Amino acid sequence: MHIVTDSGADLSFEECKALGVHMLPLQVEVDGIPYQSGVDITPERFYELMDAAENMPKTSTPSVGDFVELYNRLAKEDPEILSVHISSGLSATANTARTAAKLAENANVTIVDTLSLSAGTQWQVLAAVALARAGETMESIVAKLKQVQQATLVHFTLPDLKYLIAGGRISHLKGMLASLLGIKPIIQVDQEDGKYYDKAKVRSFQKAISQIPQLLLKFHPEGTELQAQIATAANPEGGQMLRDAMDKIFKCTWLPETSIGTALGAHTGRGLVGVITAAKKALPEIPSLS
Repeated sequence: MHIVTDSGADLSFEECKALGVHMLPLQVEVDGIPYQSGVDITPERFYELMDAAENMPKTSTPSVGDFVELYNRLAKEDPEILSVHISSGLSATANTARTAAKLAENANVTIVDTLSLSAGTQWQVLAAVALARAGETMESIVAKLKQVQQATLVHFTLPDLKYLIAGGRISHLKGMLASLLGIKPIIQVDQEDGKYYDKAKVRSFQKAISQIPQLLLKFHPEGTELQAQIATAANPEGGQMLRDAMDKIFKCTWLPETSIGTALGAHTGRGLVGVITAAKKALPEIPSLS
């Protein structure tokens, strides 16, 4: 079985190669210069370029042809392909992969729409690798990835709304009013449609960070054992602040902090702080990759 993903999972090309995962990069353009996310630009360099850019960055998905070429090449070795992708509510990547799967020759492609992004997608990719190595069937793997998806929550906040406004994620008028009032939204990636929704509006960025654990109490009682991971856009201080706030309320098993790459960062800018969580009892049994 082959496993394919895109760079919306915020795994680098090198990390994917070490895992045996085939990654098709999302494209990002900064001031007319194209880059391949996760391949020839790091998150750190990307935010440096964004800070100095005259124009807003642009992103694009791999083409149908890119997917068809990859699926056909992989099928020559093994026709069973599991293709795990960033939320269709935020990117056209999963639907592009579906179209390509119908065109690929001699390839039996199963598409998984993670309805998530960054570490939320990453969790499903890593679970797929571990389960495939353990010899589980495609049907079993897909069922367990669905369990991971249904258990996973993604919340984040950010200091500057201009990128969300420019990308059409929030209306210009609504965004400008929030910016003038100093309001910072807390955003959740919805588990049903994989889109962004404001769940709270707070008067300062620091208060927004500290409020995220309070929102999680709607899903988990205080003291719940969680698997958790901090994700930031070049904001380790904000990440530590959120981690400390989480530890006051929940019993967290922390995965290493991850850096937000271009797929999300192009629409949010530097400074984003988020957390990906799941109740440990809600996650399926997944073998260790170590």
